[in-house]
Amino acid sequence: MPLLPALSGREVVAAFERLGWSVARQQGSHIIMTKEGSIATLAIPAHKEVAKGTLRSLIRAAELTVQEFLGNSD
Repeated sequence: MPLLPALSGREVVAAFERLGWSVARQQGSHIIMTKEGSIATLAIPAHKEVAKGTLRSLIRAAELTVQEFLGNSD
């Protein structure tokens, strides 16, 4: 299982935007992202560092692998 880097909330949002997700709104300290054709919504905390368990959960909810999220084509 690939290791996840320490990423800020804004870096996580940028990574999901590269994968076709878009920012729908911001509610408090959470950025809500949606993707057309997906029933899932992602609530990304706008923190200095997103906890690795939270990040892994967001990746799973987006139906991605860690490698896909990180941009590895291996």
